[in-house]
Amino acid sequence: MGTCTNTEGSYNCTCKPGTYGDPKIGGCIPHTKKRTLMLGKSLKLENEMLALIIAAAGNVCLLILCVMLVILKKKWKERMQKQIREKNFHQNHGLLLQQLISTSEHDAERTKLFPLEEIEKATNNFDETRMIGRGGHGVVYKGILSDQRVVAIKKSTNLKKSEIEQFINEVAILSQINHRHILKLFGCCLETEIPLLIYEFISNDTLSHHLHVPNGQSKLSWDDSLRIAIEVAGSLAYLHSDVSMSIFHRDVKSSNILLDDNLVAKVSDFGASRFIPLDQNYVVTAVQGTFGYLDPEYYQTSELTEKSDVYSFGVILLELLTGKAPIYSNEHGDEVNLSKQFLQAMRENHALDVVEDRVLKEGNKEELLEIMQMIEMCLRLKGAERPTMKEVEYKLQGLRRIRMTKKRLPSFAEDNEGTETNLSDAFDPSTELVDQRNQGTSTSYSSEKEMMHQRPYSPR
Repeated sequence: MGTCTNTEGSYNCTCKPGTYGDPKIGGCIPHTKKRTLMLGKSLKLENEMLALIIAAAGNVCLLILCVMLVILKKKWKERMQKQIREKNFHQNHGLLLQQLISTSEHDAERTKLFPLEEIEKATNNFDETRMIGRGGHGVVYKGILSDQRVVAIKKSTNLKKSEIEQFINEVAILSQINHRHILKLFGCCLETEIPLLIYEFISNDTLSHHLHVPNGQSKLSWDDSLRIAIEVAGSLAYLHSDVSMSIFHRDVKSSNILLDDNLVAKVSDFGASRFIPLDQNYVVTAVQGTFGYLDPEYYQTSELTEKSDVYSFGVILLELLTGKAPIYSNEHGDEVNLSKQFLQAMRENHALDVVEDRVLKEGNKEELLEIMQMIEMCLRLKGAERPTMKEVEYKLQGLRRIRMTKKRLPSFAEDNEGTETNLSDAFDPSTELVDQRNQGTSTSYSSEKEMMHQRPYSPR
């Protein structure tokens, strides 16, 4: 209750000491009830704050637990991946290959076993946009290594465990090779289930791509074609006779010859190659190679010799002359074997009829006939009757040297016009061949020696 005082026409009421409120509305309330109410509100606020703190602490603990789980899972995954990589490395004969590569101090500097992590970074985790080639046996990716080298990474898709030996063979072979017209192997990666090969990147596609242009003639000049033939012949001659143990490629074809921006040739794909002791042949249980390039003697006997590569090279020379694929369809849609067609034309004395018009215009009859005679020798059924790649290389060099001389000195051609010139006598490598074979062979190839013997002409 409050105390009320009358006023003129009204009254005023006030609460007694110890109380509060409005005596007219609701009455006066002792202060003890206010304190109780305020205390209740304070306790409620404290309880809410405590609940929030507990919830926040729980969330933080849960977050920390989740982070720990993620870290533990990542470490477990990394540990598992490391174990898988180590397992793959051993299954892919990594220790053996490591030993093979390190046997030569020169090769050890050149060939490297790359960790998978570096290859993944180089290819952006094998991004499809980095894919530059796909075939029946695998894909090729373009990558950039940590040292900024641009590389081509060969990834097989259907390599069987039994074929791992062939892969190791390819690496072992290429680690022994040092030739500027053979594709350089930077190294390999054995930490994947199917091993990877890392090569130098060649930007201008294959010889086959440049020769077999859909609905048109090749843009390769005859000078370029002849030079490329010499470069390929030189690389095969090197494999056959300038290393301590002969190497037979076994799958020589125009699609295995890469060209750089300057149309310089690089022989590639040594998956089918084998080291062969110089005094032995090699017998295989299954025919290998590509139809159209395959040595018929090898197909029948399964006996592998250096002359199998000679036959295949003869087919490539035919491609350079005719612009046609080894097996092609004529205007009637019939399948034609280019080698058989050529040999028949040679027997009937109209071999120039199969030569591409562009080559006929840029070349001359004498050198083309000389080359066709050499092709005929390369394509002989009996390997013993075929020339060696060293002899083929020197023959081509001699023809090109005469061609360059005629271009530089027109009077040379005028003075010899109407005179039958035997171009095969223009360059006789027999003495030099004997000298080289008497000097022995070495796995280390001299660039200066190669420059003198293989490219005596000015670069294009």
